[in-house]
Amino acid sequence: MYLPKSFYNGRTLDTLVENKTSYSLKQAEIHVYETHQQAERVLLQFSYPVLASMIQGKKVMHLQHEPSFPFFPGESLILPPDEPMAIDFPEASLQTPTRCLAMTISEDKLRETIEIMNDRMPKADDREWNMLDYSFHFTNDNSIYQILQRLLFLFAENHNMKDVFVDNMLQELIIRIFQANSRKVYQEHSKSLSGSHRLAYVIQYIKENLDKSLSIEELSQKACMSKSHFYRVFKDELGISPTDYINRERIKLATRLMKDKSRKIKDVYLSCGFESRSYFNRVFKKIQKVSPREFQSAES
Repeated sequence: MYLPKSFYNGRTLDTLVENKTSYSLKQAEIHVYETHQQAERVLLQFSYPVLASMIQGKKVMHLQHEPSFPFFPGESLILPPDEPMAIDFPEASLQTPTRCLAMTISEDKLRETIEIMNDRMPKADDREWNMLDYSFHFTNDNSIYQILQRLLFLFAENHNMKDVFVDNMLQELIIRIFQANSRKVYQEHSKSLSGSHRLAYVIQYIKENLDKSLSIEELSQKACMSKSHFYRVFKDELGISPTDYINRERIKLATRLMKDKSRKIKDVYLSCGFESRSYFNRVFKKIQKVSPREFQSAES
């Protein structure tokens, strides 16, 4: 993610630690924080739910209820209102500042979007979408990255319709973040949730059977849903189709297996449930941005 020229033209640098440039609209505010020298345990807190997303450099985050963790570009963090954080800047300098976006979104906008989600894309098992009440640290997928980049330009732009533009993008951002959260919850807790959540049961089944042929029809039967209903609910709740989810999980497995240099690529793709080398190559390159052979060579 990068900052538009209008940001640099409009901001002033008043302090070397967490210099703040702010933009406010009706439903949200964006703050860009810049730090130009090393610092430790810098305190920050927001009275509204906040999305923090790294733009440049490295932070180390210290939160109340989690172990400390490094925070890098391409990653985001959702925090509930009034959650204190202490931040270290181990690498910041005048030449290589640390930059981070912090976006607060009004609770009215969040509730409005959640109502739309419950009306148009209800979850399985009669559960509802609700506010997140905990911290959520994740890697931006391409859709979230593109929205955040566009919002940075819109907030810094001088346009009399930007409130309208931003309002629509905020709704999409909220939906995609909630879907990303669902993916993480199911991924990390599918086993414990599988007794009461049909999608969790299916995801656990996928995890345990990546080496086998997995069809939408079979998975929909496991979920006790029609094929069309299963496909829609899965994509609505997780933000990804069942086929794409299976492929991502298979490629994760493939990357782990390829760390063993003695394994041939044919053995790897067959062990991950791919029947065709060409299809495996295509899916692998789409997700990892390199071919299986290039990936294996780079791991040497």
